[in-house]
Amino acid sequence: MIDFEDAARRAEILTQAMPYIRKYRDKIIVVKYGGNAMVSEELKRQVMEDIALLRMVGVRMVLLHGGGPEINYGLQKIGKEPKFINGLRVTDQETIDIVQMVLAGKVNKSLVNLLQQHGVKAVGLSGIDAHMIRAVQKDPALGYVGRITDVDVSLIRTVMDDGYIPVISTLGADDEGNIYNINADTAAAYIAGAMGAERLFMMTDIAGILRDKDDPSSLIPCIDIDEAVQLFNDGIISGGMIPKVECCIDAIHRGVQRVIVMDGRVSHSILLEILTNEGAGTMVMERKEA
Repeated sequence: MIDFEDAARRAEILTQAMPYIRKYRDKIIVVKYGGNAMVSEELKRQVMEDIALLRMVGVRMVLLHGGGPEINYGLQKIGKEPKFINGLRVTDQETIDIVQMVLAGKVNKSLVNLLQQHGVKAVGLSGIDAHMIRAVQKDPALGYVGRITDVDVSLIRTVMDDGYIPVISTLGADDEGNIYNINADTAAAYIAGAMGAERLFMMTDIAGILRDKDDPSSLIPCIDIDEAVQLFNDGIISGGMIPKVECCIDAIHRGVQRVIVMDGRVSHSILLEILTNEGAGTMVMERKEA
């Protein structure tokens, strides 16, 4: 027996989404999917569902990903203990080999496969391909950790124009052929800026920017750059959130319209942000409208 009430409710939801679909059709949205937000297979599947659905309704999607937990697991399998300095992975030759295998191989292809299971075309790329991400060594103490010097998004545009969702692992290379591990937040800011993205979603394992880091209910829904600087000065943005918000500001300076720091652990958080008034996480913008 047909449940007409439930069918009407679902039809109403679709109708309410129509203005948002029109707004974002043919716009570029870049999603940075963080390693710590990828630990649940069910949530990973839902994120790929969201991206696939948005592509189907005409949004031009780009997915960049990290993979820290998977890299740690790969290192442990060969008996190597992960090491960090100020939150950055110490990456010797053996480690960069593992990073390349895990990011450009296992993690990248698993995400491509999930997207294709949801009926869209996807292709796996890395920052090494077509000199997409050029880098130099960031700090000799860190080994093969790179600082971005330039990005070339022509390959990304080509595969998007052919109807594919590009799925990008954040590796880079220099002119001598050395391969570097690149911070995924930084790479997302550079690439989203070069693409002229309407939105950059920074998916992580926290609710967004909080006034009290221990209280999820203290979420700040929207800030502009001046307010962000004040939050830095007041010590509210601290610890691991500092580089993330700095990347948000960098992305805006590079031309991204809005950056959203959002909780990748929330079911369908991308759709909540794009297709509803409620949104999800913290929106960072250049200046709030008067």
